[in-house]
Amino acid sequence: MKPGDLLRLLILGAIWGSSYIFIRILAPAIGPMMTVETRLVIGGAALILYLRAIKLPVEWSRHWKHYLAVGAINSAVPFLLYAFAALYIPASYSVILNSSAPLFGAIFAALWLGERLTSRKILGLVIGAAGVALVARAGPVTITPAITLAIVACLLAAACYALAGVYVKKVAAQVEPLAIAGGSHISAALLLLAPTVFGYQEIALTPRIAGSVLALALLCSAIAYLFYFRLLADVGPTKALTVTFLMPAFGMVWGAVFLHETITGPMIAGCALILAGTADVLGILPPAKRVGARGTADP
Repeated sequence: MKPGDLLRLLILGAIWGSSYIFIRILAPAIGPMMTVETRLVIGGAALILYLRAIKLPVEWSRHWKHYLAVGAINSAVPFLLYAFAALYIPASYSVILNSSAPLFGAIFAALWLGERLTSRKILGLVIGAAGVALVARAGPVTITPAITLAIVACLLAAACYALAGVYVKKVAAQVEPLAIAGGSHISAALLLLAPTVFGYQEIALTPRIAGSVLALALLCSAIAYLFYFRLLADVGPTKALTVTFLMPAFGMVWGAVFLHETITGPMIAGCALILAGTADVLGILPPAKRVGARGTADP
């Protein structure tokens, strides 16, 4: 990986790791629905304006069904689930649990893309599941029905991201990725417009709230997608997915620095297990060599 690609990967990990901080600030203040809708409208509009500036056609009439489907399963639903979870659990919890997305991706790829679920991938899934269980019981929160529901919401959101990836690869591979990013954001915003308006309540717009809204929409959606799709083009999907390894570390640091969240040893251990399992599933770590009868490593 070139230095420029590595730098983009680090920046993307820092940006997406910070998104859970802004969600944690916004959801209790303006509600989960408004948190998500402002992110989608502002971020989607910025992406569409960028696409027009570079003269990349979105082709709404041709691809609107794909934008609607991806918008629902990759934006509207998971964004809402994470915003709901932010009402009850620390941001560091959410970002750690999000790293389970590639584990769900391996299962869905085996079900719908015909990819082989090897023994190594199964081992990775088991290790990752153990990490999720450890994080769920790691503290500093006390397990209650609401906390449990928030953890389940994070896992369902991670599963949505994985499902969206499978959908794009199986059904919408012909659509320009940047067009999917912009079109799906706008489509998701339209899906949530009516419930957002119906449930609107007056909010106090402070500088902290306004800044968090803009950061979540412009930085964590619009700019982050541009970094991500540049990485996809330059280094391929497997290496681009290693951003998953960086997000929990950045998320825990941002949570501790800006929200004064507690980081416990079991949380770090659980995070390490999830990432180790993800590395195994993605095939990023080299396979262990078998030792032969004479003590030599088999090729």
